[in-house]
Amino acid sequence: MEKKTRVILALDVTSREDALRVVGAVKDYVDAIKLNWPLILAVGPEIIREMSGFKDVICDLKIADIPNINRLIVEQAVSRGASAVICHGFTGEDSVRACVEAAKGQVFVVTEMSHPGGKQYTAPVADRLAALAKSVGARGIVAPATRPERIVALRKIIDNLEIISPGVGAQGGKASDAIRAGADYIIVGRTIYESTDPATAARKLVDEVKEVV
Repeated sequence: MEKKTRVILALDVTSREDALRVVGAVKDYVDAIKLNWPLILAVGPEIIREMSGFKDVICDLKIADIPNINRLIVEQAVSRGASAVICHGFTGEDSVRACVEAAKGQVFVVTEMSHPGGKQYTAPVADRLAALAKSVGARGIVAPATRPERIVALRKIIDNLEIISPGVGAQGGKASDAIRAGADYIIVGRTIYESTDPATAARKLVDEVKEVV
């Protein structure tokens, strides 16, 4: 995955036409595309392959099952061109390790979610989940741009693993705050794809990031 703009597009639209329109407009301003269930369920899993023709694709399937099911899910995503996947860590070491092995290390483990409810259940164990990600050889973690102080704390646990940080824009997080706190990439969805001018919206985020890198 490139590290030129440090912006990852969360492509949470629900039609192929919208997906192509947005990606066509912003492909020069993002390093990767994150695909979640809304688009995959609406269009079908082959959208993974199609989007991977533009940029690296992170499949944000929030994988959270027993090891065998995790392995099968990851294999299907990777076979369609996914460069990385996102899994939950609360299912335990064996389940996360199954993802890591199937994806050859290209896994980001959710530590603490960016919405207010993330404070209830993921936040209290986020430090342990970050340590788990490091111990099983994951590529990195997901940490909230809405709470930059948590990015700082989690960075101390994972050392040089990568941090991808959602919550910028619609959820109130700031791109510059997340990068300054230690995130490697910011994840942005609605601020870009709901804009009447996605390219301009994406370029503004890139410029904000450049100011602090």
